Amino acid sequence: MRYHAGMTHSPPLLVGNLLREWRQRRRMSQMELSFEAEVSTRHLSFVETGRATPSREMVMLLAERLDVPLRERNALLIAAGFAPVFPTRTLADPALAAAREAVEMVLTAHEPYPALAIDRHWTLVTANEAARRLLGGIAPELLKVPVNVMRLSMHPAGLAPRIANFRQWRSHLLARLRHQIEITADPLLRELAKEVGSYPVPKTHTPAEPLPGSEVANMVVPLHLVTDSGVLSLLSTTTVFGTAVEVTISEIALENFYPMNADSAALLHRLAEE
Repeated sequence: MRYHAGMTHSPPLLVGNLLREWRQRRRMSQMELSFEAEVSTRHLSFVETGRATPSREMVMLLAERLDVPLRERNALLIAAGFAPVFPTRTLADPALAAAREAVEMVLTAHEPYPALAIDRHWTLVTANEAARRLLGGIAPELLKVPVNVMRLSMHPAGLAPRIANFRQWRSHLLARLRHQIEITADPLLRELAKEVGSYPVPKTHTPAEPLPGSEVANMVVPLHLVTDSGVLSLLSTTTVFGTAVEVTISEIALENFYPMNADSAALLHRLAEE
């Protein structure tokens, strides 16, 4: 059954344009995509130019081969005149209770080390107490809900002045944003990247002791965060739901931080006991 939601363009041409954009974004030729999807190059060309109307199965196949995010796969289906197939719920929906519990379980188990969950736009979903303990001294307006973690990290009134290796951390975060934009083509992420990229680089605290991390400098980017009790040297990991078929769940990422050395581990344990 075809799905019509106020479309002003013919479905074949609209979805064809979108598929071509995704193919070009993935830097694939028509021949490469047709090989991956096991369709003829001629038929793929006809789909992209609107000369052929793709079936629902064809749209889903091409989107899967192009690794299109679930939210954008729904948009492709709508553009082709079909109903979206991937549900989109709020985290408060009872249907997502198990996922919420899994997130909270991971964050709680990570104590006394910091951990937080963010959505696709870097909006804070939830955080454990260890992460909240590190937010002292931040401008109140940056902590108003919804809290944007990218903005919180890079704003001069946020964590930025307390990050001893800020230029390195800033480059790391901007690279992650650019990668997300390439994967999703999300206009809100483009605006966020433009905003945080324009922030002035603050004068950061300079610890008296040399920062650890030379032994991992070629493998990961550390975070050196200056606190009133000393410098926390942390490594981070990012975890996502690997089998998500629901849009909101597919866009949640867990950011877990681990101490790089014994001093940082001891400091985090001490902060948890205060």
